[in-house]
Amino acid sequence: MDIIVCIKQVPDTSEVKINPETNTLIREGVKSIINPYDLHALEAGVQIKEAVGGRVTVLSMGPPQAEEALREAISRGADEAVLLTDRAFAGSDTLATSYTLARAIDHIGADIILCGKQAIDGDTAQVGPETAEFLNIPHISYVRKIEEIRDGYIRVERLMEEGYDVVESSTPVLLTVVKELNEPRLPSLKGKMAAKKAQIKRLGPSDIGADEARIGLRGSPTQVKNIFAPEAKTDRRIFTGTPEEQVDALIQELRGIRCI
Repeated sequence: MDIIVCIKQVPDTSEVKINPETNTLIREGVKSIINPYDLHALEAGVQIKEAVGGRVTVLSMGPPQAEEALREAISRGADEAVLLTDRAFAGSDTLATSYTLARAIDHIGADIILCGKQAIDGDTAQVGPETAEFLNIPHISYVRKIEEIRDGYIRVERLMEEGYDVVESSTPVLLTVVKELNEPRLPSLKGKMAAKKAQIKRLGPSDIGADEARIGLRGSPTQVKNIFAPEAKTDRRIFTGTPEEQVDALIQELRGIRCI
């Protein structure tokens, strides 16, 4: 079973700040981490390998420093890592990113592709499904449980607003997963040693047969003009007293708002 897990290195959102003059993220000095949802995808890939055999390859697109995230993924159970890195990839929106990942996945080959449901820096949840569309394979989003895997077949539970769906698919297939799927393991000592020695394979546009008109800024029909923080609201009240007194005060406050 050949398994590819797509991961993204993102800024730690607890430390992200916005430059008030340029309305852009301040990335200098901000710690980078593996996108938290991608850790659940990685754990799923390793569990599948342990259950039915196979090999787990982690794939990421980003600058050279993204190697740090790939090495961490190896320390958590992945077998090898591939980094898509080239100046031509810079500025990619979700469409260009999905196209690039699809070309790389097609180049590497996989039975199951796993992604986190979304990245915490963009929150679009578009890259996984778009990548599957470029690959022309089935995809199942918001997977909360993998029930069965056998040659050419998979059955999963897909999280819905009320309950879940049971979905069957042939392979190859792309899954995007939610945090309810599992609890990511911590890096092991053996894994850390393997990660330190691992050779991270780097690929550029020509290596994956990418059309340079469809990658980076040239291949991105959408662009972010600016980012801004919402204004902090100061008209707030804190109710004190016993719980009963606080509830009474809240009710009176709500009644007053409704009367206006």
